[in-house]
Amino acid sequence: MQYDKTCPILEQYLAYLITIKGRSQNTILEYRMDLLQFFRYVAAQRGIPDPNFQFADADFIRSIQLTDIYGFIAYHQEVLHNSPGTRCRKIVSIRQFWKYLKAKTQIIDNNIAEGLETPKLPKRIVRCMTLEESVRLLIEASSSSARDNCIITISLNCALRLSELAALNVEQVESDVMTVIGKGNKERKIYMTPAVKQALSKWLPVRCSMNVNINALFISRNRQRLTTPSIQNVVKKHILASGINPEGLSTHKLRHTSATLMYKYGHVDIRSLQQILGHESIATTEIYTHVDDNQLHAAVNANPLAMMFS
Repeated sequence: MQYDKTCPILEQYLAYLITIKGRSQNTILEYRMDLLQFFRYVAAQRGIPDPNFQFADADFIRSIQLTDIYGFIAYHQEVLHNSPGTRCRKIVSIRQFWKYLKAKTQIIDNNIAEGLETPKLPKRIVRCMTLEESVRLLIEASSSSARDNCIITISLNCALRLSELAALNVEQVESDVMTVIGKGNKERKIYMTPAVKQALSKWLPVRCSMNVNINALFISRNRQRLTTPSIQNVVKKHILASGINPEGLSTHKLRHTSATLMYKYGHVDIRSLQQILGHESIATTEIYTHVDDNQLHAAVNANPLAMMFS
């Protein structure tokens, strides 16, 4: 990844995130964009005509005040109409950068962003497929190619991220366990279900017959690693073929569906679910533990006074 050589302090910070903290490339791109936007905003407020960020040196950073940060966030809310989630990410980007500047480089003496609060995020229940829809999708995929069936089966059984699914290699799939490399290059192991084992037993011989020179688990017709957009197309194709309403559904929603089904029907505790999903924070896992209307109805009717009427 290439960084802007005219902003060495930022370049050093991004290198630190990659080499020491093990942050993903997507995270690095987001932090870079957020911080450059912030520098550009402050420069514009001060009338600094420099589009190449040569102004963003140590003196410039030390001159930034808390009011500059608040102004930047207000601009994104009132002018750009960014969502609370987007504004929250920008605040985190600034807060983490200022923490690095004080703790790791001592460029600043006072961390003005230390107590910076993030906007309250609205709680959302993200759509996932029902158990009946999941069964329909698996039945439809089973009549398709062995590769597509394996993709759908792993997605609905193992709750992998799209990037993790695309990055799977043959050697990561053993007799009972799948080794997954998640965010920040963190490794976790997921026990494979009988359905996953059977799907793999049908796909692996087909893959071996293709005489490919790469170790990717999922291969395209061109004998290359299947890309994330290609996997998304596979999922979309089979959702439509199953007669399921595709609105709001994606490969990520199959991960959400898998986690929700584990929690709802398998009675998996939230700590185990956190480990399966590869979440650093259990707060992230909690979005998969929402209850549906039937559960709420059953909970109300479980009240011992529910049948007390005259």
